Amino acid sequence: MAHYAEIDQDNKVSRVVVVANDVITAPDGTEDETLGKVFLSDLLGGTWVQTSYNGRIRGTYAGIGYAYDPVADVFVPPDWSLIDGVWTAPPVGPLP
Repeated sequence: MAHYAEIDQDNKVSRVVVVANDVITAPDGTEDETLGKVFLSDLLGGTWVQTSYNGRIRGTYAGIGYAYDPVADVFVPPDWSLIDGVWTAPPVGPLP
């Protein structure tokens, strides 16, 4: 199974769906991300980007509210910031 995130005009993830492997498999047997994008766009509309649980595709698994950075081609968790070219986690408050 392949996972795809729908991104809105602000590059925020609005939903994540699963696509069957046979949809994204090219005639030569290789996986082709574009086949999934076209399938989902035709079926549901919108703009789609593949993501993966193991983080091998675009750094981390996309979740609703994550941002997609098209320049770095990665998904970014909410509240993270790009500081001097490095994605940085939000500050952690004091421990109890």
